[in-house]
Amino acid sequence: MNLGSSTRFVAQSVAVGLTAAVVLLFLLPRFAPREVVELVQAPAPAAGADRSSYAEAVAAARPAVVNVHAGRTVLERPNALLEDPMFRHFFGGEGGQATQRVETSLGSGVLVNARGYVLTNHHVIEGADEIQVMLLDGRRAPARVIGVDPDTDLAVLRVDLGDLPSVTLGDSDALRVGDVVLAIGNPFGVGQTVTMGIVSATGRSDLGLSTFENFIQTDAAINPGNSGGALVDAAGNLIGINTAIFTRSGGSQGIGFAIPVNLAREVLTAIIEQGRVTRGWLGVEVQELTPEIADVLRLSGERGLVVSGVYRHGPAHLAGVRPYDLITAVGETRIERQQELLQTVARVRPGSRVAVKIVREGRATQLDVVVTERPASAAQR
Repeated sequence: MNLGSSTRFVAQSVAVGLTAAVVLLFLLPRFAPREVVELVQAPAPAAGADRSSYAEAVAAARPAVVNVHAGRTVLERPNALLEDPMFRHFFGGEGGQATQRVETSLGSGVLVNARGYVLTNHHVIEGADEIQVMLLDGRRAPARVIGVDPDTDLAVLRVDLGDLPSVTLGDSDALRVGDVVLAIGNPFGVGQTVTMGIVSATGRSDLGLSTFENFIQTDAAINPGNSGGALVDAAGNLIGINTAIFTRSGGSQGIGFAIPVNLAREVLTAIIEQGRVTRGWLGVEVQELTPEIADVLRLSGERGLVVSGVYRHGPAHLAGVRPYDLITAVGETRIERQQELLQTVARVRPGSRVAVKIVREGRATQLDVVVTERPASAAQR
């Protein structure tokens, strides 16, 4: 998705003009927004609302929840024994031939506006050759991938159908532990199913599910097939995209995780308007400050993250950050956990300068770092 030579004097002005035009045409799609996202935002909920039935909330949200069928063509190789020359000598045969078969997976998705944009999980459609979306009203249509963001496990699809329902977006930052939530999806392919629970926790991270983790935890039953489906509040507003479960049996055990809708909205908007998600990158590896590390580095009473590695020629390296520095703040944000650093820097526009406060050899100092765009794979020093 990311977007010469000498010429004769008499043609120089023409060549310069053509070159400028080509450069302009090449850069224009990269910087011009592709489309403005139109979403319906829910008003603030009424305080003290008490419900004995959630039928109205379900009726408002469930038409926008779709089934997502992803098909992948895989190559099956024959048994290695059939390829052995000695086996063929005694038993005959010409050896096995590789065959193709279509492997299908089932998930869910959510229509977020009437233009046909669908939010789902990246892992639901990853590697798919063909994607079909089925609506609650029975309509089925092929979907095309508009963009993906593996770092949050989100993907944006689009279907070309008329008269489409859409969900109203809530505010996941306003969620409280104990709030009633409803999970809507297609578990095990049995058909659209609604389950109820509460918000068990917010801000769950360090689960190893994705790079940027800020999950809503719920005990609403989530099972295979629910991935990419809706987590809605008691008014039917979307507050999360169901993503994963913790299980020892393969089924729901009351610990499910959803991506907050506020994060999903940012990813959706970036993909539709810019074609991709861009994030800031500092270029450091860090670890949390334990009492043992604090004793060794003589950092008693300090809080922050210890720099364990610096990417060569990365932003932090160029600004003078060194291993064993203690990062205490980025801009005005105090830093104590890895996800705090990751998410704070990710929100900084690439090319911007940000103040990174550190403690080095017992002395507090500040370094100005020019943040660059986070690479697809930050694995090279």
